[in-house]
Amino acid sequence: MANDEAQGVEGDLLVILRHGPHGSSWLREGLDAALVAAAFGRRVTLLFMGEGVTALMPAQQSGPLGQKGTSPTLEMLEMYDIDTLLVEAEALARFGLRAEGLMLSARAVEAKELSVLAATHSLVLTF
Repeated sequence: MANDEAQGVEGDLLVILRHGPHGSSWLREGLDAALVAAAFGRRVTLLFMGEGVTALMPAQQSGPLGQKGTSPTLEMLEMYDIDTLLVEAEALARFGLRAEGLMLSARAVEAKELSVLAATHSLVLTF
């Protein structure tokens, strides 16, 4: 990623979401942390990696035992001015997904760009 591109995703907080929407509460907790930070005026960037990219699949259903989906929370991101959404390109390929087919607009990033992303944010949280 060129320095000009890194400037485009600079922010206060980078939240890395590595878990899928079902099976644990990590994804929900990461999204909640992002919403709280945004509510307090932080500029938030979300990076979906690994299984986390599956949270952006359209038409999410409830999980086992009635576990709520994360679609309603994801749909609230715009209200909190969280509009920088990034997805790991390798994870998209692994799950047979394309950035254009996700429920929200997100930019795919290559593995070589990840260290620059972390360096351009003052705080990084991983869920």
